Amino acid sequence: MRAVVQRVSSAQVRVDGEVVGSIATGLLVLVGVTHDDTPEQADALARKVHGLRIFPAEPGGTGEVSVSDLPDAGILVVSQFTLYGDVRKGRRPSWVAAAPGASAEPLIERVVATLRTLGATVHTGVFGADMRVELVNEGPMTLLLEL
Repeated sequence: MRAVVQRVSSAQVRVDGEVVGSIATGLLVLVGVTHDDTPEQADALARKVHGLRIFPAEPGGTGEVSVSDLPDAGILVVSQFTLYGDVRKGRRPSWVAAAPGASAEPLIERVVATLRTLGATVHTGVFGADMRVELVNEGPMTLLLEL
């Protein structure tokens, strides 16, 4: 499993022009799934995201608190099979490493469910849809997680 985590002051995802998920302060998490990923990895990814200490404890401070320490923070999870795109050969990405939707969707849902169990306010995109993601990256702070 791979995830790109961005600390944001706002983020939203649109499908067919309609906002289907949005947050103010929090994390935008793009999640990709490969063939051998497991529910246990989905749980571990959710715990890692939830516990990342990348928010300043006070304005202008260094990263000291996690999203769980911020009362109004949210997490926007968006499925992103292109995280497993391979462009080592040529200029056209290969999607061979990306899990098919039937395998990937339950694991994305597991990440979301685990985050909610941990107490996070979670919004999502729509799996498999053509989505438009808008965000204001704070910092900028962008991390790549791989399990």
